[in-house]
Amino acid sequence: MLQAWQQFCSGNSQPLQQCLEAEFPPDECWARADFDRSAEFQRRWQWLEMAQPQLQEFFAARNFPDTWILPLWSVWLPLACQLQDWQRLAHPTPQIIGFLGGQGSGKTTLTTLLKCLLELQGYRVLAWSIDDLYLPYEDRLALAQQDPRLIWRGPPGTHDVSLGRDILQQFKARRPSVAVPRFDKSRHSGAGDRSGFEPVDAVDFVLFEGWFVGAQPLAPERLEQLRWPDPIRTAADRQFAQDMNQALQTYQPLWAMLDHLVVLQLQDYRWSQQWRQQAEQQMRAQGLPGMSDLEIQAFVEYFWRTLHPDLFITPLAADGADLVLEIGADHLPDRVYRPGA
Repeated sequence: MLQAWQQFCSGNSQPLQQCLEAEFPPDECWARADFDRSAEFQRRWQWLEMAQPQLQEFFAARNFPDTWILPLWSVWLPLACQLQDWQRLAHPTPQIIGFLGGQGSGKTTLTTLLKCLLELQGYRVLAWSIDDLYLPYEDRLALAQQDPRLIWRGPPGTHDVSLGRDILQQFKARRPSVAVPRFDKSRHSGAGDRSGFEPVDAVDFVLFEGWFVGAQPLAPERLEQLRWPDPIRTAADRQFAQDMNQALQTYQPLWAMLDHLVVLQLQDYRWSQQWRQQAEQQMRAQGLPGMSDLEIQAFVEYFWRTLHPDLFITPLAADGADLVLEIGADHLPDRVYRPGA
């Protein structure tokens, strides 16, 4: 497949076209009631031809494995087609698409790729992260004084939910320009701070990603019967998890602005810790500052105690998301499905 792609980049498209035709028909989740195999193939193929230079640069810059052409054809391009279909049905109202995924799931890379693909079709796209809604540094210091358990930015309670909802409402109202907050993680020795507001013209898509975007709080009776997963071990851990579950209620008006939700689910959520350790080890090997393995373990487990993947991602993957991308050990999607279908 890689050789066929290289020939494609050199102007010989036939080998790649033959390879990709062998990958059709696509997964059932992409097939609509009016699915036309030939038309859908041509739709993707024309998009692929249009995007070839940008795709070559995109994947080379990110050191993707040589097998990336397969998920591009079977997952990422049809996902872009799905977003296009959703937008056509809703036009002229902008589509706000949520992307939920744990650490290392590739949600930022995915939204960046989708932005690239959609803009080539003439769409106006904002790729935006819930990280940009973090409270300013001074406000988070005051928050940590009130609740010393909030030692890291990221858990429920550390974002300006009202600001986020107001911004999405402005996009929905098709304001000609919207001031969007941006967050600089390098400020205050890595604690981060809001760096200001960026004027963004009216868009067709907001691709809104975050590690718990769209997550739903558990009912109190469910918590009472719950067998808490590791590393929620102590009474203090359980209380923290219950408090974070309660804090999640305040995010529901923000999630209500989403038109669709895509979940990136690791086949084993514990991979996120392994991948983070590998990344930090590579940084240290290059002489750059990086966390030790024990520091990474403490960091990752902290977030598992707040909103554990088994409790807040798995239920959405079973019922609640519009699409689920299962991420394999190679960081690439192995399977795509629609919950309940």
